[in-house]
Amino acid sequence: MIFDPPLQSGQLVARYKRFLTDVQLDNGELITIHCANTGAMTGCAEPGTRVWYSTSDNPKRKLPCSWEIAQSPAGHFICVNTARANQIARELIEQGALAPLTGYASLRSEVKYGAENSRIDLLLTDDERGHCYIEVKSVTLLDEREQPGMGYFPDAVTTRGAKHLRELMAMKAAGHRAVLLFMVLHTGIVRMRPATHIDPHYSQLIAQAIAAGVEILCYRPHLGVDGMVAHDFIPFEASHLLPEGSA
Repeated sequence: MIFDPPLQSGQLVARYKRFLTDVQLDNGELITIHCANTGAMTGCAEPGTRVWYSTSDNPKRKLPCSWEIAQSPAGHFICVNTARANQIARELIEQGALAPLTGYASLRSEVKYGAENSRIDLLLTDDERGHCYIEVKSVTLLDEREQPGMGYFPDAVTTRGAKHLRELMAMKAAGHRAVLLFMVLHTGIVRMRPATHIDPHYSQLIAQAIAAGVEILCYRPHLGVDGMVAHDFIPFEASHLLPEGSA
């Protein structure tokens, strides 16, 4: 995924009303850009943060610019546009870069499914292998108080994420393959855990999902202001949530 046209940058003044961000350009001009991230954005949205934004030529948009990347004081790049997680996940699967998710005949996005009226982020299908339901989550929370490079999900209580875990468990119970794919969009994160300290219920559901056979994958693309390309998987640490001997 290449950002085209290239991203422009400025300094974060304030994020407010969830979707709005004021940015001061290097020439002193103040602009308002769109923020697609509805989460807490902990560690990503402090005033003074270097902001990288894209520009759209769509005349129907109220705000032509969108916040794409934050650069932390430590120099880490963080993709805060949550829509990019699905886009890069699909692109990497189509390229064959995510080995556990290759070998299917077709790939569709936003397909209706489940008893709770959901839409699956990505659905792989194959006559021989059947269906593989993939929920994609964007990971941007770095918290190094316990271990260097530790990332967490979620960064706020997520009822939507809990619903998606229940739907994945139901798909697995129905005989399909079910995958929770964490796209780690923070260059400082090298390992990951469920954020029990933020949303204990979600962590409990993670444990139930693993026990039910839902697969957990964590992938960290190479991220920079030019775009994102394939990189590597990172460890997902959830053994502390599971009964002894279960994982």
